[in-house]
Amino acid sequence: MAFDSLQDKLNKALKNVTGKGKLTEKNMSDTLSEIRMALLEADVNYKVVKSFLEKVKEKASGQEVLTSINPGQLVVKIVRDEIASLLGENESKLNYKQGLSIFMMVGLQGTGKTTSTAKIANIVKKKQQRKPLMIAADVVRPAAIEQLKVLGQQIDVEVFALDPSFKALEVVKQGLEYAKQHGFDTVFIDTAGRLHIDEELMNELKDIKAYVHPNEILLTVDAMTGQDIVNVASKFHELLEVTGLVVTKMDGDARGGGVLSVKAITNVPVKFVGNGEKIDEMDIFYPERMADRILGMGDIVTLVEKAQEKMDLEISEKSANRMMEGKFTLDDMLIQLQQVEKMGSFGNILKMIPGMNQAAKSIDEDQASKQMKKTKAIIQSMTQEEKEDPSILRASRKNRIAKGSGTNVADVNRLIGQYDKMKQMMKQLSSMVRSGKAPKMPSGKFPMSNKFGRKF
Repeated sequence: MAFDSLQDKLNKALKNVTGKGKLTEKNMSDTLSEIRMALLEADVNYKVVKSFLEKVKEKASGQEVLTSINPGQLVVKIVRDEIASLLGENESKLNYKQGLSIFMMVGLQGTGKTTSTAKIANIVKKKQQRKPLMIAADVVRPAAIEQLKVLGQQIDVEVFALDPSFKALEVVKQGLEYAKQHGFDTVFIDTAGRLHIDEELMNELKDIKAYVHPNEILLTVDAMTGQDIVNVASKFHELLEVTGLVVTKMDGDARGGGVLSVKAITNVPVKFVGNGEKIDEMDIFYPERMADRILGMGDIVTLVEKAQEKMDLEISEKSANRMMEGKFTLDDMLIQLQQVEKMGSFGNILKMIPGMNQAAKSIDEDQASKQMKKTKAIIQSMTQEEKEDPSILRASRKNRIAKGSGTNVADVNRLIGQYDKMKQMMKQLSSMVRSGKAPKMPSGKFPMSNKFGRKF
């Protein structure tokens, strides 16, 4: 994952000052030196690193920090706030207008531009209640037109396309006319890319821009390319006045320095980040949340949002209520596992929980996925009677279940053991609730805060 290495090194660097009774010139100097190396090794631009350290040093030398009871924690907060500032401080929203809003998607080939177009259209349709149309204007690569059509079917968003023999500008003209006639309020134009920036590409994009006067021009960049993000963004911005970046492949083994550098150098904000290949694995970019993740502080807000968005909360709540009443069955265990699975990889979920970052790194995602499939297959191979009362399972039943699920009896026994432990825990928790010893949670929404007191 992007920033994993940087996260480890920054946390190690900040141990020089956290937990210390006071700041000294020596431990502060050592900390800044390690932060400098961590940022440079993450491929952050040298000038950005220099400016970043100067700001941290200046704020860490302030009277409020030096006289504080826990100056080390304040230094961590300063570093966290400066990382958020580098990333853009505030969420940079899409700029809509009255009537038809038009967004041009640009970028080099191989950066995931066409897929990102569909992913963002999916977000604005589901989360912002817009009615988007996607225009397939990448006539240079006919496969891109078919790709966009397939993606459009997946998210139920219409795609306007013509034969690849038409010029891109003509496709855009007819596409916009179609959008106006059919009541669309948002248009995404998937333009052509190249392996490198050339005059032909830029002239085509400039012609489209001059005709449509887009609300925004969104540039897709690949997180795996490191500092090249800055170079590509600078060049596109110089020629087209890019308004936002879409960073793809943030789930890959990227150092992340380009993402940390690009806003400071180009003043173009990151608006979306892609975290996987699936159509719903694209997130609106929140600088403060990303800063928390980079420092291993988790991201509870995003975790709650994902739960509300992905999980069937009514089914989960009914199952949870049965569990609290001591009526925990294998059906309930299956429901809870399926709901968690909808939220994505276990590692990513754990990373959003403060203090669980190291545990997340120890997870073998492939192994976890295989185990999940095995667990589901075993439970689904049981009769309803067996799911509700696994104590009736004898050798013959276990053999039948193992054969039906493509597993072995040892796997079945292991699952029953896990179920028994969970059931015992649920009994204890239910008993605590009934006796009034369990901490009560307020109903509805309630504020959470991180270690620095920032409320969510």
